[in-house]
Amino acid sequence: MRHQDSILEYRAGFYLKLALAACLAAVAVFATHAPATRQAYGASALGYTLGTIAALLVLWLMALGVRKRGYRSRLGTVQGWTSAHVYLGASLLVIATLHTGFEFGWNVHTLSYVLMLLVIASGALGVYAYLRYPVLMTKNMADETLEALVLKIADLDRKCRRLALDLPDEVNAIVARGTRSAAREARIGGSLRRQLAGDAVACPTRAAAAELVALGGRYKGEQAALHGQLVSAMARKSVLTDRVRRDLRYRALMHVWLYAHVPLAFALVAALIAHVVSVFYFR
Repeated sequence: MRHQDSILEYRAGFYLKLALAACLAAVAVFATHAPATRQAYGASALGYTLGTIAALLVLWLMALGVRKRGYRSRLGTVQGWTSAHVYLGASLLVIATLHTGFEFGWNVHTLSYVLMLLVIASGALGVYAYLRYPVLMTKNMADETLEALVLKIADLDRKCRRLALDLPDEVNAIVARGTRSAAREARIGGSLRRQLAGDAVACPTRAAAAELVALGGRYKGEQAALHGQLVSAMARKSVLTDRVRRDLRYRALMHVWLYAHVPLAFALVAALIAHVVSVFYFR
């Protein structure tokens, strides 16, 4: 496997080919053996077979979370499991649909099917996030780490406060409003909503830098030089802060889909159990 291969390219698309083969086989068997009437199709031998395959697939797909935490496990790589999770999970669209025989209604059986569609849709968003945002994160960080940027922000914060001490009180007031302690800057992200806003959030440092620029013509000599250094440091800090916020936004976007995917997956398992019990108990 090439180092740059993504989960979609794992082993030259092995699981894509496997999923396509499974779908084609299911369609071929359905077309050949499906009864002329769709009445109670799910309870036919073919319906039970496809339903059993779909149910086992759902349970196996749920095992990815366990495998990701099994750091010492030798049951394949996490990348391989994830690739299989994506493609075999998508194959449920065909297998489970054929299992229904295209019979839907206001019941637990259709509820299971709808939950499955929602799980697959949220999973597709996850695939998009993991393929798109790491590239943007790498471009945004430019070979620096989040920790390194936070330390630079803290250093600039101290520099701005030190420079402001030799300038008039109005400058000190602006810097005091626009800067934060290094400990608070380390929590730039804040709430999930704030993280998702990224660098679009109102930034006190950016606002303070704009105020300082407006005061530029008031100072002469040494104060003008100090003021110029302060404006430069504040502007630099604002740029770094925006980069950190963008990085946190990308990180949040990479994981926010899980808030829907995981609960929906457990709801699907619960509905699937109810579906199976009702089929065998009330048939």
